[in-house]
Amino acid sequence: MTTRSSHSQSEQRPRRRRNTETENAGDAAVSMYQSREKIYPREISGRFQSLRKFAVFALLGLYYLLPWVQWNGRQAVLFDLHARQFHLFGITLWPQDFFYLALLLIICALGLFFVTAIAGRVWCGYACPQTVWTEVFLWMERWCEGDRPKRMKLDRGPWTGEKIARKGSKHVLWVVFALWTGFTFVAFFTPARELAARTVTLDLGGWETFWMLFYGFATWGNAGFLREQVCLYMCPYARFQSAMFDRDTMIISYDDSRGEPRGPRSRSVDPRAKGLGDCIDCTLCVQVCPTGIDIRKGLQYECIACGACVDACDHVMDRMEYPRGLIRYTTENAMEERATRVLRPRTIIYGALLTALAVALVSGLLLRTPLRLDIIPDRNALYRMTDTGAIENVYRLSVMNMDQAKHTYRFETSGLPGLTIDANAGEKVTLEPGETRNVPVRIRTSPESVRPGGNDIQVTVRSTGDPDLVVTEPTRFHAPIGR
Repeated sequence: MTTRSSHSQSEQRPRRRRNTETENAGDAAVSMYQSREKIYPREISGRFQSLRKFAVFALLGLYYLLPWVQWNGRQAVLFDLHARQFHLFGITLWPQDFFYLALLLIICALGLFFVTAIAGRVWCGYACPQTVWTEVFLWMERWCEGDRPKRMKLDRGPWTGEKIARKGSKHVLWVVFALWTGFTFVAFFTPARELAARTVTLDLGGWETFWMLFYGFATWGNAGFLREQVCLYMCPYARFQSAMFDRDTMIISYDDSRGEPRGPRSRSVDPRAKGLGDCIDCTLCVQVCPTGIDIRKGLQYECIACGACVDACDHVMDRMEYPRGLIRYTTENAMEERATRVLRPRTIIYGALLTALAVALVSGLLLRTPLRLDIIPDRNALYRMTDTGAIENVYRLSVMNMDQAKHTYRFETSGLPGLTIDANAGEKVTLEPGETRNVPVRIRTSPESVRPGGNDIQVTVRSTGDPDLVVTEPTRFHAPIGR
């Protein structure tokens, strides 16, 4: 029995070793970690890249210059949180106007859906802040470290004086540009000229310093280091964009029926005679891609529709004297030689909703009255009888001047015969821009003019200098029931 037991154990040992090896292999197969390989986008010229540069300069120009634009003696765009005022050129919005902000956000979301349904991810490729700032940081990297092969060689090489100088100069430019970005961000909330003067004298407040450094650090990290990882892993839009795509949506596409089978050849060789397609497998479309994908493998969620691969492929096709468009901006139906429909149910619905909401927003802003009136009845006594026999109700009128100029207002009332209004502040009240004042008022009428119980009346506040600046609010006038 001892012999059998030893023999049995000896037979089991190799089996356990094989199982361990299998388990280790399984662990390696299901590993979810992949170290990041740095992407070195090659610089390319072309129509789409020219359009991207124009978008970068236009958007960054608006961002950096807008806080310095003056409008009627103040900053044109200023979100004054301390005073609870949002100044947008000639319009001043208050917390009570939050409805307009909500409407604007809905319009932006619908606009993104509408554009995506028609033209794919053009927002990501041309207007997304991550894309715009990353492009600028790449320009500075090229200025300091050279083109793609030089940058790759520099990163692989040892640390030398030249490498330290090039890397250091790049980071100096990045940090300065990032701090300028943080300063500009804060300048939308604190007047830019005042902020600049206090920055020079190091007299910034705690929150101003925090947000300037925080936003600058975020810009430096996202555009300098994370780059495409923000698009691949952090941006939710890449995950649900396909829900807005259909076969008529414009996307970056590789024509595999024309390009395959791919292979290198000289320009003098007839590809058809060698059984090749038009793709020479130069991989330039991969080298210029800012997210490092191979568009020849089909549309991928990492594609930001920047068109760099289109420009690169068109250059190659021109050199090979082949027709352009091996990689192009088109639709699935067009690739299959079917008609592409711009007007289809989803674009019609998006367009109709977008137009209706935009008209509502513009109309609301144009017809908006910069005067607010809130009526609060006296809760202690619904009514009182005066010495003259009149019925009197007491209210508190909260009047807010939402205009950018000082106004004098007078009070009026209507809805019942013989109504009179008596304000403690007098017949008129003068309010500075943005000022709110609570005015106690007494409204009286004779018992013969009212019904027992509640009666509907209106209170009007009207500007003495601008008759069109008027607001009317309804309220209830109470009278005795058993009389």
